[in-house]
Amino acid sequence: MSQLLQHGGVTLSQSSEELVVEGDLTMSVAASVAAAGTQWLENEATSRVAFDFSGVQMASSVAISVLLEWLRTCRERELDVERITLSEPLMRLAVLAELDELVAHPHHALTA
Repeated sequence: MSQLLQHGGVTLSQSSEELVVEGDLTMSVAASVAAAGTQWLENEATSRVAFDFSGVQMASSVAISVLLEWLRTCRERELDVERITLSEPLMRLAVLAELDELVAHPHHALTA
């Protein structure tokens, strides 16, 4: 696993074709995490990717915003998103925001 960013208690790593976020994403670090992930997607990603937010234990719309930014980049670059893994608190938030279908089937949502 290769570390792309460590800032404010949050780590963004890349493992094979997956971006892994650990720590509690807050407003103060979200822009840096989003930018580092977007840069990797634009310059290093292969044709398929996965996102792992299982290490983010604080339910926050900031984490969902980072995920949505990366999904926009994937759509623009025509990258296939194989899987999105959210922690239980983030999944509860995704359900409340009616994004659970997107998380469960990211490929279908991006091609629709």
